[in-house]
Amino acid sequence: MTYVMAIDQGTTSSRAILFDEGLAIAAVAQKEFPQHYPASGWVEHDPEDLWSTVVETAKEAMDKVGATASDIAAIGITNQRETTVVWDKTTGKALHNAIVWQDRRTADFCASMKDEHEALVTDVTGLLFDPYFSSTKLKWILDQVEGSRARAANGEVLFGTVDSYLIWRLTGGAAHVTDATNAARTMLYDIRKGAWSSRICELLDVPMAMLPEVKDCAAEFGTTEVFGGTIPVLGVAGDQQAATVGNACFKPGMLKSTYGTGCFALLNTGDTPVASTNRLLTTIGYQLDGKPTYALEGSIFIAGAVVQWLRDGLKIIGHAGETQSMAEASDPDQPVVIVPAFTGLGAPYWNPDCRGAVFGLSRNSGPDEFARAALESVGYQTRDLLEAMRADLASDGEAVLRVDGGMTASDWTMQFLSDILGAPVDRPEVLETTALGAAWLAGMKAGVYPDAGGFAKSWALERRFEPSMEDAARETKYARWKKAVAATMSV
Repeated sequence: MTYVMAIDQGTTSSRAILFDEGLAIAAVAQKEFPQHYPASGWVEHDPEDLWSTVVETAKEAMDKVGATASDIAAIGITNQRETTVVWDKTTGKALHNAIVWQDRRTADFCASMKDEHEALVTDVTGLLFDPYFSSTKLKWILDQVEGSRARAANGEVLFGTVDSYLIWRLTGGAAHVTDATNAARTMLYDIRKGAWSSRICELLDVPMAMLPEVKDCAAEFGTTEVFGGTIPVLGVAGDQQAATVGNACFKPGMLKSTYGTGCFALLNTGDTPVASTNRLLTTIGYQLDGKPTYALEGSIFIAGAVVQWLRDGLKIIGHAGETQSMAEASDPDQPVVIVPAFTGLGAPYWNPDCRGAVFGLSRNSGPDEFARAALESVGYQTRDLLEAMRADLASDGEAVLRVDGGMTASDWTMQFLSDILGAPVDRPEVLETTALGAAWLAGMKAGVYPDAGGFAKSWALERRFEPSMEDAARETKYARWKKAVAATMSV
C-alpha cells in the first residue's frame, strides 16, 4: 500500500495523518504539547516540543498500519501560520522560544509604526501593521538576543515559520525553505513580485540572509531520513491555505471558512490580488507552477475558544458537545449576546485592546442562554467577514460557504451560520480538510493523486444547510450584534 503523510502542526497539538491512494484516511496520531504564557498577552512554544511531537505522531501513524518509509510516497506539511522561530544554523538550537501567532507583545511597536508605515506594508504584503504577523516577532527576538542580528547578517542564524523549521530539522539542515503561503504571512514578502521585500526588511532591521528560499506549495522541499528511509517532502501550505485547497476552492469566488480555536475565511480572487478597503487581508491562497492564486482573508481570533471558555472558565459544560442541546433548550426570548473579544477583535475591526463582553442579561439568563450566545457569536463574526468581502468585491451575489474544523460537527451551529448569513453552508464528508490539502499537494507532486481538476471532482458533500430564518428576524439579530460590538469597542 502506498501512503501520503500529512504533518499537521497546530497551535495546541501536532498530528500525523496517512492518506491512502484514494485520499481516504488510513491512520491518525495526535499529541498535545505545553503552551507557555510568560507575561500578559505573550504566548510561546518550545520549538523542541513542536519537533518531538511531529516525529512521535508520524512514527505512531506509520506503526498503526505497519508502514515503512518505502510505503510513504511523500510528506505534505501544514502548520500554524505566523508563529516565529529563530535558530542557530550550526547547532539547530533555537535562540528563543517560538513566538506564537496569538502573541501581542509587539502591539505598542506596531501602534507606533501604523500611521507612517502601514500603507507601505499593506501595498507590498497585503497585510496590516499588526503583531499577529511574523516580522515584528522576529524583530523582537533580534532586539532581545544579544548579537543575534549580526550573526543573522552573516548567515549564522536562520528564521522560519514552523514549516521552515520542521523541514530544516527533517532534512538535517540541508534545506532552509518555505512556501509562498507561509511567506505571505510574515509581513516581509512582496506578494505581487513573489520575493522578499528589501524595503520592509530594512524598515524592521531584519537581515535578509536569514530568510528561507520560497517555493511553490507543491515542490521539492528536500528529503528526510528520520523515519527509517528516504522520503521526499513535496507539499507545504499554511493551515488556512491548506484548508482552502482541501476544500477544492480552486475557482475565483469560492469561499471556505475553518472553525477551530479561531475562524479563518478565505475567498479565492484568482490571479488578481484584491486590495481591501474593509481591513481584510490580501494574501496568497496557494501557488502552483510558479503562479500565485490570491485570496481575501478574514481572521476571527475566537471561535471554538469561546466554547472552551464555557468549559474551562465558567465551567457550565463538561465537553463541547453539550452546547448543541443547551442551545436548542435555550429561551428565545432571552437575547443574550456574547462578544468574545478575549484577545481583541480581528477582521474587520482589528482592535487589539478591547476585551470580551456579555449583553442582554436578565434574571432568567442561564447556562443554556450562554451556550446559545457562544455559538451564535461565531455566526455573527462570520457574517462580519462576508459583509466585508462583498463590499471589497462590490458584489451582493450569493456565496456558498464551504466549512471545516471541529465546530462544524454541530448541526445547530451550522444551521444558525446559514441563517445569519442568508446563504447555503456546505459541510464536506472529509472534515480533515487542512491535512487533506497538504496531502493532496504532496501526493499530486509525487504523481499519486490527480491534478486540481480531478481533485475538485472528488470533493464530496456530506450536508448542505439552507437558510430558514425570516429576513426581518435575521436583520434584527445582526443589528443587535453590531450594537454589542460597538459598545465593546467603546470601553
